[in-house]
Order: sequence, then structure tokens, then C-alpha cells
Amino acid sequence: MLSEQHRDLVKATVPLLEAGGEALTRHFYGIMLDEYPQVRPLFNQAHQASGAQPRALANGILQYARHIDHLEALGPLVGQVVNKHVSLQVLPEQYPIVGTCLLRAIREVLGAEVATDAVIAAWAAAYQQLADLLIGAEGDVYAAAAAAPGGWRGARSFQVSRKVTESDEIVSLYLQPADGGPVMGFQPGQYIGLKLTVDGQEVRRNYSLSAPSNGATYRISVKREPGGVVSNFLHDSVATGATLELFPPAGDFILRPGSRPLVLISGGVGITPTLPMLHAAHEQGRPVTFLHFARSGRVHAFRDWVDDLVVRHAQARRFYCHEENGAAQADAYGRLSPELLERWLPAPRDVDAYFVGPPSFMGHVKRLLGDLDVPAGQMHWEFFGPAAALD
Repeated sequence: MLSEQHRDLVKATVPLLEAGGEALTRHFYGIMLDEYPQVRPLFNQAHQASGAQPRALANGILQYARHIDHLEALGPLVGQVVNKHVSLQVLPEQYPIVGTCLLRAIREVLGAEVATDAVIAAWAAAYQQLADLLIGAEGDVYAAAAAAPGGWRGARSFQVSRKVTESDEIVSLYLQPADGGPVMGFQPGQYIGLKLTVDGQEVRRNYSLSAPSNGATYRISVKREPGGVVSNFLHDSVATGATLELFPPAGDFILRPGSRPLVLISGGVGITPTLPMLHAAHEQGRPVTFLHFARSGRVHAFRDWVDDLVVRHAQARRFYCHEENGAAQADAYGRLSPELLERWLPAPRDVDAYFVGPPSFMGHVKRLLGDLDVPAGQMHWEFFGPAAALD
């Protein structure tokens, strides 16, 4: 049980985490992935190599230590972690592995003089509190998915019924259950987890659901990433008729009910979760402005689909911006600028804004929306990889 003394000791480590949290988490991942191969499929090695995963974990640990007296102050962070875990099917029995490796990393990185037995005991109690919180929340989500119409728990076999090239970089896979049964519905913006075997190794990834929920099939749309183990496998080695193992839909980046005008802003393959959102706005008759930024017309996916929906929705507008001025026509060329966003954003600024894309793009969008007086509480975004702070 987490005592007051434990809390004080954990809070006392905050300055150390601020200064060296990423070094600690890098060491943690090194221990865990080397010595516990059973958890390797849960982690994207590209995110390890880039430092994105250690940075995200360091930020999460720091926020938890800062707010250990008032966990409600963590806000959406807990929900993001729970949904990422559910999409990859993190199980209760894996939490002790994480705890063992984390405590060992704290001791080895900070040293025994700083990470005393009392400090380790405090962090052990704090970790157990966090683990219990996550295990309970994840258990509720697993149970709800299993009980939902068309729902399930664990992996379920799906067949690739269609494979469609959407752009020079993006391919869509249409997935139908191998057992012929229905599939659970999902909220616009959610994603689904995949379990694959690539070169004899199990890997797990999640991808946004890029078509509206229909109770029968799912669609994911995958960008080929340079050196991406899974994305290249899905592009090159998965054909129509192939079987993939899917986990139930998850994610808390969802289109929330409301009557305010909706603004959807996407960069690159970030367009995928905004497509079901745009369809929902069409179904609801909700005013919507759809902004998409792409490097060029060659990599701009789903243009025809968006154009068709916007034409049929009296209160919809769409604008495209390409970095390159090529053969494909766009409404603007270059990068996102304050002037461009101000011109395209509805007035007044009392809108619900959802934006997805590379982290640097999202950070830029968030700053510009703030400068244009869009309320912070009406901005929503999603990370493709590990969740971290958005500057």
C-alpha cells in the first residue's frame, strides 16, 4: 500500500526524473527487451531506436510522480495508455515484468546512494498502485469488447477481402472475419490492433480504422515507412485472401457529440482517422471544415472520396495544401502557415478541432489554433506512436 512516506519519497525523485528520466527509461527498455523476450512483440523497435518510446515513458513516469497525490490531474494520459495497451492486448501477468525491470533500472541508473532501499520500496508501492489502476481499467475495456455485439477478446482471424492502392505510399486492406460473424462497431477515430508473424518473429501494431463502422468489415490504410518492418510486410507480402489476427477496436481519440462546427486537420497518413469523422459529420448534418496537408498529389490519398462526400454535404468545406507544386491541383502550396489557417478556419473560432499527423505538424497546428483563439479544451489530437507531451 502507498503510504504518505512513499509519496514523499516518490515526489522527491521528480528533479532526478526531470534531469535524467530518458536515460533511466532507455536502460529500463534495454533490460526488459533483452531478458524478457515474451514482451518484445508489444514494442515497436523503430520507436526504440528513435528514442520516441523512452521519451514517452519518461514523460509518463514524470507526470505520474508529479501528480501522485492527485491522479485525476493526469487527465487524458491514463485513457491513452489504457487504450494503447488494450489495442495490443497487454495482460495483467506482464505488469510484474515491467515493475521488476523499472525498479532495477532506477537502482542501476541513480545508484544505490540515491536509490536507497527506502526509495526503491516507495517506487515499488507507487508502481503497484499504477499497475492496479491500469489493470482494472483495461479489464473493464476487455470485458466490454467481449460483451458487445460482434465483439471478442484476444485475437480473432480476419481475411483480406480487398487490397487497394490509395497513393504512392498508402495501401488499404479490407478485412472480414474468417468465422463469417458480425464485427463490433467503433467510434470514428479509433484504431485496431494486429498480430503478425514477420520473419519468424511475432509483432503487434495498431492502425486507425479508415472507413465508417458497418458491423461487417474493417478497413485500415497503411503508409509504407522506410525500413518499417510491418508496413513493408503489409504492402509487399500480404495479398487478398491472406489471414490476419486482429484485436478489438480501441482508442480514446474519438469524435465527441456536439453541435459546434467541426474542424478536421490532417497531415499525410494522419488523414485515416479523420475519414470516419468526416462521414459522421455528413450523417449528422454538422458543419465541418476538412483540411489536409500532403507532400504532393502523388501521396495525397482519399481525395476523390473526400470530394464526393463534401459535395453531398451542404455544410462541408474542404481545402488541400501540397508542399510541392506538381501536376495535382491544390488550394495552396507550401507548408502550413498562420495566414493559411486563419483564412480557412471558420469564424467565429468556437469550433471543435481534431488534428492528426507527425508530432511536429501537430505541435505546429496546436500553437496556431491557440494563437487564433480556439479554446484549448476544444482541441483534440492523436499520436501514431508512443504518446508523449505535445509542445
